[in-house]
Amino acid sequence: MSHTLVIVESPAKAKTIKKYLGPGFEVLASYGHVRDLIPKDGAVDTAHDFAMHYALIDKNIRHVDAIKKALKGADTLLLATDPDREGEAISWHLRELLAEANLLKNITTRRVVFYEITKKAVQEAVANPRDLSIDLINAQQARRALDYLVGFNLSPLLWKKINPGLSAGRVQSPALRLIAEREQEIEAFNPQEYWTIAADCRAEKQPFNARLLTLDGKKAEQFTLTNEADATAARSRLLAAAGGQLIVSSVDKRERKRNPAPPFTTSTLQQEGVRKLGLSASRVMRLAQELYEGVDIGAGAVGLITYMRTDAVTLSQDAITEIRSHIGQRYGASYLPASPIQYKTKSKNAQEAHEAIRPTSVAHTPEAVRAFLNKDQFRLYEMIFKRAVASQMMPAVFDQVSVDLAAGNQHAFRATGSTLKFAGFIALYREDEDDVSGDNDEDRRLPPLAVGDSVGLESIAADQHFTEPPPRFTEASLVKTLEEYGIGRPSTYASIISTLQAREYVLLDQRRFKPTDIGRVVNGFLTEYFRNIVDYEFTANLEDDLDAVSRGERDWVPLMRAFWDPFHERITHTAENVSRQDAAQGRELGMDPKSGKPVSVRLGRFGPFAQIGTKDDEDKPKFASLKRSQSIATITLDEALDLFQLPRHLGQTPEGEPVEVAIGRFGPFVKFGKLYASLGKDDDPYTIELPRALEVIEVKKLAEKNRYITQFEGGISVQNGRYGPYITDGKKNAKIPKDKEPAALTLEECMALLAAAPDKKPARGKAGTKTTAKAPAKAPAKAPAKAKEPKPKAAAAKTPRAKKAPSEAANTETAAPAPKKAPRARKPATVVPPESV
Repeated sequence: MSHTLVIVESPAKAKTIKKYLGPGFEVLASYGHVRDLIPKDGAVDTAHDFAMHYALIDKNIRHVDAIKKALKGADTLLLATDPDREGEAISWHLRELLAEANLLKNITTRRVVFYEITKKAVQEAVANPRDLSIDLINAQQARRALDYLVGFNLSPLLWKKINPGLSAGRVQSPALRLIAEREQEIEAFNPQEYWTIAADCRAEKQPFNARLLTLDGKKAEQFTLTNEADATAARSRLLAAAGGQLIVSSVDKRERKRNPAPPFTTSTLQQEGVRKLGLSASRVMRLAQELYEGVDIGAGAVGLITYMRTDAVTLSQDAITEIRSHIGQRYGASYLPASPIQYKTKSKNAQEAHEAIRPTSVAHTPEAVRAFLNKDQFRLYEMIFKRAVASQMMPAVFDQVSVDLAAGNQHAFRATGSTLKFAGFIALYREDEDDVSGDNDEDRRLPPLAVGDSVGLESIAADQHFTEPPPRFTEASLVKTLEEYGIGRPSTYASIISTLQAREYVLLDQRRFKPTDIGRVVNGFLTEYFRNIVDYEFTANLEDDLDAVSRGERDWVPLMRAFWDPFHERITHTAENVSRQDAAQGRELGMDPKSGKPVSVRLGRFGPFAQIGTKDDEDKPKFASLKRSQSIATITLDEALDLFQLPRHLGQTPEGEPVEVAIGRFGPFVKFGKLYASLGKDDDPYTIELPRALEVIEVKKLAEKNRYITQFEGGISVQNGRYGPYITDGKKNAKIPKDKEPAALTLEECMALLAAAPDKKPARGKAGTKTTAKAPAKAPAKAPAKAKEPKPKAAAAKTPRAKKAPSEAANTETAAPAPKKAPRARKPATVVPPESV
């Protein structure tokens, strides 16, 4: 019997939709993308109109096979992947694969889209299919090709000029620039002193506060008073002029309205999820995906929210009608506007607009579904529900009062108050903000005052302040800024942030982003030599161009050519003309007073380090790694010179063994005689003294004493190891059979077990072994040869494993194929303890 085969992206969605379509329909999942660019150089053929060469993704082979098998009994294929450009491309890729396998003969293939997974929406979509949109497909292919070409050409250049394992991306790099430049603003900021004067007043037995409005007949500005002497003198003049009381000179009463915020878009959902719920942007998107695909609320799975990747703030007429009915029943007619509130999308590069994110039905109130959701699902759903409903409620109304209080003829203060007269939408939802100022006067009541009233002056205070630098970006404020600049797409913001953190270009400090040294160097290199890649306007204009392709207004091949030719020329020029030293962007700190040689800091293969001397000196330069808390951009000469204290000689053990402390590849350690002991996490190798070092040594000696079970002549021993007892002769290790008692083993038995044991595998990076991790995809160009790099004497934090090259996308944009992994960097030290430390 023939049937209709429906393909969606996820199995959760397939399960929900199957319930709505019933018999005669089979619903399968593609599990995301089915094809991607071949994982090697040449996947995008720049010489032949950017022809793109695709291959089936290995992990999805079995899912595609299941689709092929299900097609055998079908007469119709409905491609129902997500309703955006990427979803359109996934459907196209699947159709191409099936056509190549000659499986679509006599099968009607159509595209269906729905923006909410409800019975009505799904059945309407199936009843009104359309053809695939070649314009949307071309826009997505162009985006994919751009990301591939940037990643596969710029990342290897970073490996060669800076460090292996780095990456750059078309939208990732401008985001890094935002964070790095904000940090530069903060470091360059010079605080300015200013003083404020406020009066503590009382009227009708009610205390209130008033700020200085005019001084000596002139309006008081932020920098009217810039030092203590002037502030003290002004305070004295004010006290003398007031004579213990202030006179009300004017009273201004007005009504102020605050309108509700529009329902959520992808961007604002991420921002509020970070601010209100304390979640990461990526976590918000994962939870929203779960709510969209369907949750079992007692009567089977149902999609609770509409599609969560949207720039639109509009709501369908059906949704507005349902929401307005809910408001009238739940809150009363006074909370319901006379007509629906209409919102207009202001986002730059708005695309894929259908509806804002809203509950699929207001009948699914947060209270009704709470028992079926986990904690974070519920918190996010409640926020989406309340924001959508509040967007159609009456404005909040405040009574605002402003009172001017004269102190003599030349001076005056102003007191302001605001009280909530009608809650309106605030009864349900209030939007959060980043970096809120302390001047909010909501719910600050003033006593009833009239012109000519005398107000008691209890005191006048003069307070010192300093201007503050611009704040570092939070996840929410970074998302907002990316949207304002038109960088990337809202659906990729979470991926951009995750990639920057995974590459260790930025770190979160008190929930705000700071660039790392490697992030600063990469940004500096890109800003210097590839300005257009990190240029905000260029990136936004490229998004405009891709939008034009999606609307059929531009051909994608000329767009690619206009980008590729100058970009490729710049890649070639930089590779040939920029030295590794120029790319590393070192800083000269000054002169070493002992040797008279220059002291500098820069980024090396093993991380940031300080250097005394130059490669041209007769003596070799000295090197020391920076501490984890130090940065190339901010370290001082004295701080750099302190790094060369290691190794420090602390004295001797009671047995006369010399004791010294240093940092090795596995962290800080104490050496005593020929043995090593790792320091604790709270021990600082630069300040530790002999008594504490001896405590560490005693713990190590006790561990060494308990290490040996039996020691034989010739270096053979039975020892306690990390995974249990074992036999070793220093060259080979042998397991002990389960039926053997370790302490009872004889020398002959140990020798026999060692002879039968396999040889030790050579350590990674040793001569004759491979030092590069196997990569899933061949790099587009030959991996650059390792440039000679000085080895720091003192190592700071362990360098992380080099990661795959660039990824631009998360849920809606596939990442560029990953170049080969770089070998894991090890930090050398003056004295390197054995791995047993």
